[in-house]
Amino acid sequence: MTSATTPSGPFQVTVQPSGRSFGVDAGETLLAAAIRQGIGLPYGCKDGACGSCKCRKLEGQVTHGPHQSKALSDQEEAEGYVLTCSALAFSDVTLESRQVTDAGAFPVRKMPARVQALQKLSHDVMRVRLQLPANDTPRYHAGQYVEFILRDGARRSYSMANAAHNLMHTQDGVTVGPLIDLHIRHMPGGKFTDHVFTQMKDKEILRIEGPYGSFFLREDSTKPIVLLASGTGFAPIKAILEHMQFKGITRPATLYWGGRRPADLYLDEWVRAQCAQMPNLRYVPVVSDALPEDSWTGRTGFVHQAVLADLPDLSGYQVYACGAPIVVESAQRDYMQKAGLPADEFFADSFTSEADKHSA
Repeated sequence: MTSATTPSGPFQVTVQPSGRSFGVDAGETLLAAAIRQGIGLPYGCKDGACGSCKCRKLEGQVTHGPHQSKALSDQEEAEGYVLTCSALAFSDVTLESRQVTDAGAFPVRKMPARVQALQKLSHDVMRVRLQLPANDTPRYHAGQYVEFILRDGARRSYSMANAAHNLMHTQDGVTVGPLIDLHIRHMPGGKFTDHVFTQMKDKEILRIEGPYGSFFLREDSTKPIVLLASGTGFAPIKAILEHMQFKGITRPATLYWGGRRPADLYLDEWVRAQCAQMPNLRYVPVVSDALPEDSWTGRTGFVHQAVLADLPDLSGYQVYACGAPIVVESAQRDYMQKAGLPADEFFADSFTSEADKHSA
């Protein structure tokens, strides 16, 4: 439904099959209301660009704000699907979403963060280590992300690359922390990443808010796992692997990590060392555009297609995909259509850039 009037609100939103409900105020999107009240609906970019928050509307009336057609097409909207990140309620609403987290979702909070260390992991990937308040250890699910709040109010999102149990570090014999690691790729001309790569200094103070996101391991399943990463989409996957090792989760897992050239797999040695500690973990690096000087002898092509080549039947799997939107979207489509992956067993975090969010 589209209307020029402002919804009066407040209305009640119920999510099935969990039965959880929450209130939504006038002018508030369904997703913003859910986050505010600790209801873990699935989502990614929060800007109508990635489609991760798409779910079916069973009852009620909504109208959508600006969003991209690739995230929600006119046909999908006609079939009753909604993007909760841009949908406003015009009545009580019932949604269908099987990915709602339990009542223990961690609260979203703002906090200062000090740059503790900068380390180039490749020519265009920087590890930014942030020191958080010592008396206020953050709580988050491995795979979630934080947002930088810039001085002009703009926001930039990056996934934590270390699991929540792994926040304290030893430096010169002294325990320091809590520290979170972020893997930031340089986007030339990008307001924030240009600063990271050219001007950011140790001890710089930033503001962050989080945790956000519904990309984390569903531990109530025993299904084997496919972890699909492209580029810095590896960051939340790394945190999930740390979490699995820490919790003693022994479900079979295969990591497919793709890059254009071998150097894009910037923590390849870390993954190989992790495989030695996790017998149920298999690693398949995939390079799409290797040059002769790379002397690459491993798998080539598109990383999401490597999964299909190895696992033509995904009907009994869970897939966790993170990285460039084209990779995530192609994987979701092909795995469901060609390999029988159930729709509710695909979990994704699409790394939408500012250009992605504002493209037509």
